[in-house]
Amino acid sequence: MYATVQDLIVEWKNEAVLTQKVLDGLTDHALGQQVYPGGRTLGRIVWHFVTNIPDYLTEFGVLVEKVPNPNEVPSAKEIAETFNKISSRVVQALQEQWTDDSLKHVQNAFGRMESNATIFMGLIKHIVHHRGQVTVLMRQAELPIPAVYGPSKEGWVQLGVTPPL
Repeated sequence: MYATVQDLIVEWKNEAVLTQKVLDGLTDHALGQQVYPGGRTLGRIVWHFVTNIPDYLTEFGVLVEKVPNPNEVPSAKEIAETFNKISSRVVQALQEQWTDDSLKHVQNAFGRMESNATIFMGLIKHIVHHRGQVTVLMRQAELPIPAVYGPSKEGWVQLGVTPPL
């Protein structure tokens, strides 16, 4: 759990770097990869979690500038650029709007009473959840997968190791 706003910012920045690596590996063609016929596309999933960040934080008292057209999935490059801007804005907003005591404030989050620290951790988990979905769809779209919490298949090969099954 986060004891200080700085703890939270450090975790946010670390996860943002990992997410950025995944988003930077997307292509416009791959954005059309679907989970299943008629299901959400890779582009819809990434655009959902990118555009959700300001909405989520604003709902819980951290004002972050919203994305102008959240319903229209842009190019892969624009998605990656937008995430980069938003993740930087989150750091700035937290530094300006929250204190360490803000983390202890309890409010209703999706029907449960939770501290702001727990609510923010939920946002990070939401992004990590979708990032996992994205890497599976990237594999299906035959894109290389960047290392996130350890080497991907491509990373093992670069290390001269036969990828584990």
